[in-house]
Amino acid sequence: MANSNIRDRNGLTEQEFMQSYDASMYERPSVTVDMLIFTVFDKQQDNYRKLPAKSLQLLLIKRGEHPYLGQWALPGGFVSVHESLDEAARRELKSETNIENLYMEQLFTWGDVGRDPRTRVVSSSYMALVDRTSLDVRAGDDAVDARWFEVRYQVTQEKKTMLEDGYEFERLIRITLGHEETVLTATVKVVTQCSGRSKKVSREIVESQGIAFDHAKIMEYAIERLRNKIEYTDVAFHLMPPLFTLSELQQVYEFILGRELLAAAFRRKIAPLVEETNEYTKDAGHRPSKLYRMNPNGENK
Repeated sequence: MANSNIRDRNGLTEQEFMQSYDASMYERPSVTVDMLIFTVFDKQQDNYRKLPAKSLQLLLIKRGEHPYLGQWALPGGFVSVHESLDEAARRELKSETNIENLYMEQLFTWGDVGRDPRTRVVSSSYMALVDRTSLDVRAGDDAVDARWFEVRYQVTQEKKTMLEDGYEFERLIRITLGHEETVLTATVKVVTQCSGRSKKVSREIVESQGIAFDHAKIMEYAIERLRNKIEYTDVAFHLMPPLFTLSELQQVYEFILGRELLAAAFRRKIAPLVEETNEYTKDAGHRPSKLYRMNPNGENK
């Protein structure tokens, strides 16, 4: 608790200072929240004897108002002066998509000048991984539609340049989002500059088709974080139903990481994180497979 008797260089106590404080001295930017809700879903296929391929999907809303009318965006909105960022994120997610009671992790804060044509806006982004089958998604508020889009992430170009005291590493990343006949695309340039012990990462949207605001940049960052976190945490289990096969779990890891994994090595790695059940799959055309659940006391090795 502050000492109420201490005076500043103008001779004011804290109470006197607060009584005379003029909040209009500084321009105040608006604050928003944006939510990235990821899920993994089985893709449709003709051969019912094969294990369904997995698809990483992201929930987007179609904007029903200017700016970017008719384009697709992350669920989100403005924060009121009487609520916290977390409260605003929960409220906006409910009002725009009908999703509630969801744990979301604060991801990053975005504050580039000019990122919103309406006014100066600073946005805090949140990320959640969910089992889609447990959600009832419906558009609402200023969203005219809410859909799950399949996410494709591809590094199309890499270039490393040596500098006098370090290096610069540039990557071009292509993001493709698809839902039925709708295809959205963006290319994000990520530049990492290393000089001595300092490291600076910048992101720039090179092109964007159908994706509102700077949300392609936020998506790229979230996917990178997801790829990093899946290596050393149990984050993948948030994408799984309560019971799953080890093959299904491996598919999720492979899809997010963008590479194939050796089955034996994968099962050794995740062994502490799962526990067997006495249940088996009953899918037609497949040999019954043992079902597992997440081990709440497991540790990633």
